[in-house]
Amino acid sequence: MTSEEEEVKQTKTERFAQWLMDRAEKKEEKETSLEGLMKFNIFLSIGTLVAVAGSTAANYIMIAYTWL
Repeated sequence: MTSEEEEVKQTKTERFAQWLMDRAEKKEEKETSLEGLMKFNIFLSIGTLVAVAGSTAANYIMIAYTWL
């Protein structure tokens, strides 16, 4: 192998390494946005459960009050 062939391989290796790093950065950005969406989804789910449970509890309290 001559030094020119080594330089070409090194250049290809460097390009591949750069591509891998860019891909990793894009993946991290996607994961960050997905984490935000997941947190928001959990917040909405808990809010829905609290609202439904509160409504059910209020209905039972009204029923019990009318029976008194």
